[in-house]
Amino acid sequence: MRVEEGKPTPLGASWDGLGVNFALFSVHATKVELCIFSEDGTEELERIELPEYTDEVWHGYLPDARPGIVYGYRVHGPYDPLNGHRFNPNKLLLDPYAKAIVGSLKWDNILFGYQIGHPDGDLSYDDRDSAPFMPKCRVVDTAYTWGRERKPDVPWDKTIFYETHVKGFTQRHPLIPENLRGTYAALGQPAIVEYIKSLGVTSVELLPVHFFIDDKYLLDKGLVNYWGYNSVGFFAPDPRYSATGKIDEFKEMVARLHDAGIEVILDVVYNHTPEGNEKGPTICFKGIDNKTYYKLLPGNERYYINDTGCGNTFDLTHGRVIQLVTDSLRYWVEEMHVDGFRFDLATILGREGWGFNENGGFLNSVRQDPVLARVKLIAEPWDIGLGGYQVGHFSPGWAEWNDRFRDTVREYWKGDSGKLPELASRMTASGDLFNKSGRRPWASVNFITAHDGFTMHDLVSYNEKHNWENGEEGRDGSNDNASWNHGHEGPTMDQGVVELRERTKRNFLATLMFSQGTPMLLAGDEFGRSQNGNNNTYCQDNEINWLDWEGITDEGRLQVEFVRRLIVLRQKFPVLRRNRFFTGQWNPELGVKDVTWLSPGGGDMPESAWTDPNSRCVGIMFDGRAQASGVKKYGTDVTALLIINSYHDVVRFKLPETVGGTHWQLFVDTNQPSLVRPVKFPFGHWYDVTGRSLLLFALGGAGTSVVREAEKVIEDLVERPIPIGFDEEEELP
Repeated sequence: MRVEEGKPTPLGASWDGLGVNFALFSVHATKVELCIFSEDGTEELERIELPEYTDEVWHGYLPDARPGIVYGYRVHGPYDPLNGHRFNPNKLLLDPYAKAIVGSLKWDNILFGYQIGHPDGDLSYDDRDSAPFMPKCRVVDTAYTWGRERKPDVPWDKTIFYETHVKGFTQRHPLIPENLRGTYAALGQPAIVEYIKSLGVTSVELLPVHFFIDDKYLLDKGLVNYWGYNSVGFFAPDPRYSATGKIDEFKEMVARLHDAGIEVILDVVYNHTPEGNEKGPTICFKGIDNKTYYKLLPGNERYYINDTGCGNTFDLTHGRVIQLVTDSLRYWVEEMHVDGFRFDLATILGREGWGFNENGGFLNSVRQDPVLARVKLIAEPWDIGLGGYQVGHFSPGWAEWNDRFRDTVREYWKGDSGKLPELASRMTASGDLFNKSGRRPWASVNFITAHDGFTMHDLVSYNEKHNWENGEEGRDGSNDNASWNHGHEGPTMDQGVVELRERTKRNFLATLMFSQGTPMLLAGDEFGRSQNGNNNTYCQDNEINWLDWEGITDEGRLQVEFVRRLIVLRQKFPVLRRNRFFTGQWNPELGVKDVTWLSPGGGDMPESAWTDPNSRCVGIMFDGRAQASGVKKYGTDVTALLIINSYHDVVRFKLPETVGGTHWQLFVDTNQPSLVRPVKFPFGHWYDVTGRSLLLFALGGAGTSVVREAEKVIEDLVERPIPIGFDEEEELP
């Protein structure tokens, strides 16, 4: 092919309508060869030396190239591991900016830059060609007609995340054609979109979809990296989830979800790559410019800093690495129309030479970026490095997974003593952690379960993890789960145990939805999905992880409807999702206290009760008249009363008298899952709160039209149950 000088920007392979420009950053390379392959990637057809080097970027332009061309790179330079350099042109490399990937990696010793088994280890040199074992890159035309698609832009205070997996969510769904199951196309199918919309969640959070590599040690055991936290193609949707092999399939999925008002959030992994440490393969960054892309041990650059536990750490202190990641993020926002990102091991992103810095280079770069600053940014605020736990310490504008909410709520409902004081903080958006620098309650992403750990059903069914299928003799996965099997390990026919487990799940779900902050629900928890006690299913691409739609029980269907009602109440009663922290302080100008903590006697919770480790029952009254913004005026929300009781027996609770209404209306009692129409109770009524249960009352009386609206919506839900799976009389596609 003819080659011209081309341009150093943009990085990657860019089709301009006439030809393709190739640009690859490398500080220390001495030569870069572009390798052109056959359409299926099996035969190398041509090598072209990129003719120009400008501002540390190698570049060239092929006027005869077109979208669809398959390529890779060979990068020349010093092979000097002791000084951090691992160039080896015998190893074909992926383009860090590749927007589509062809084929998959086939593990072989030839993929390594050194000779496996050589006495010198990684200091040795392997001169065999790795191309036959490598995936390849494909040039794409990113043009796509989005039509009437519009981003939902769900306000933070109304956001409810729904964490799921592209394949696991649809692989066993009976209304999805078999050839589409487990794909992006399946997530855009009407049956899936309608279910998610009817459930009431607003934002689907997908486990990693960037192109990733299955670990060799897993493949050797007949397992795979199911979760996908091993990314190497930061611009390319992983083709294993594609029914068509085209990136437009992902875009169509996004468009269909957006059309239903549902956001798409991507879980992204920019903290490490599958190239591992000095003993890992050479497939991309290690061979392009190892010393730039990875954090190496000062004074001994043969070795890698491992703050991730995955062998290496991406160097987000280097300007060009920051550029790669921010370019990737912008691409997914502008070209793929996603609505936000959840960052795996996000402390890495703010690590400078001396430790975590909320004003670090990458975090500041994102904060000032006009594209990225307007999407949802969620941090997993920890890593395994020194000072890695940073919950509450990210910059304003970021939300954070709040594991302290998870742990406290689990422990409280398990019946642990002395948990009320911390529960008070967790249910009011953890103001002790987040109420600073103008941050809002939504910064606390509250969750009880996530992909990593027990499902909610297993949380109430197992005291111990059961991970034998993972091939590590049960050693993997956390031993600290704050779970409780309610008297029997695993499945049981004991109705007493089953009923208590079901109530505890309802307690978890109601606590999640009625707490201040942003709730995140794990897909399948709404109907009681089980992983058979496995709390680390990262390697299980099978029925353990795939949602069993046809196996949903009658109890599961009832629980789905219960979750729908919880979500309706959260959305209809803004006092449950305030955009301002509750403090419990008296406002002398308005004569209102925003939140009041009540003892079972109906009065203010005395200090002695807070310090009593045996206190397990409390009322929480969120006053709808409280100031809702910086403007000093009365709020117009409904006043809500939560009563929570983790004691094992009934507690009599006196319903308090308060301003603005005439009575209380009971909307939720987790001991009455079939309660669908609110029940009126007068002020001063002594309510028998069942042991281990939660109640939600709304203030009734004059001026409470919102309460009536909520009643009407819930009545409509009863008339139109959520579509789940299929009924026998329905015809499958």
